[in-house]
Amino acid sequence: MELFWIQFSAWSPPQRWPPLRLQIMELEPNKYYHVYNRSNNHELLFRNRGNYIYFLEKYRKNISPFVNTIAYCLMPDHFHFSVYVKSKDSILIKKSIGLLLSSYTKAINKSYSRVGSLFQQHTKTKLIEDENNLLTVIAYIHQNPLRKNLVSLIEEWQFSSYRDYVGLRDGSLIDKTFIENRFSSIEAFKLFSLSKVEKNNFIYDLH
Repeated sequence: MELFWIQFSAWSPPQRWPPLRLQIMELEPNKYYHVYNRSNNHELLFRNRGNYIYFLEKYRKNISPFVNTIAYCLMPDHFHFSVYVKSKDSILIKKSIGLLLSSYTKAINKSYSRVGSLFQQHTKTKLIEDENNLLTVIAYIHQNPLRKNLVSLIEEWQFSSYRDYVGLRDGSLIDKTFIENRFSSIEAFKLFSLSKVEKNNFIYDLH
């Protein structure tokens, strides 16, 4: 609960606080976005392998009809997706994201006898304005487990799209077209993926 102190004066009424500005989720058609959210208070979103798989299944059902997924990484307490919006119905996409998170939360609450919200209230989106920035976001997303010292090699983390790109898994969730058109080989993509990523105004760290 927030506490407010209001100074009273014989010559002026109490000042009114400015209206709260809510962040609006931006998702325009035919554009690329970085989509991300995290848990409240760094609580674990995914407690075992089955949780990760279940979330991706829900994502495929609820979100994939509206976007092409370019890259993703599920971390223990947050997630990142890079997507290309193919639907013109942004309102329905936003509702579908809300349904994904609420239904996953209900399942976790039931499984672990917990109550309350699991994710932060607003899922964040950031427009990726050009292809160079998109490449950087993809590398940033895939490097998450390495930066957090969860693995010693990027490909060791099972819950990201990196393994699909380097031939260690043949999943159908991601659209590889963008990357395949820009790298001559898997080895070239691996080398790029190890390059240092500097956080920029189109990249946000959740921690």
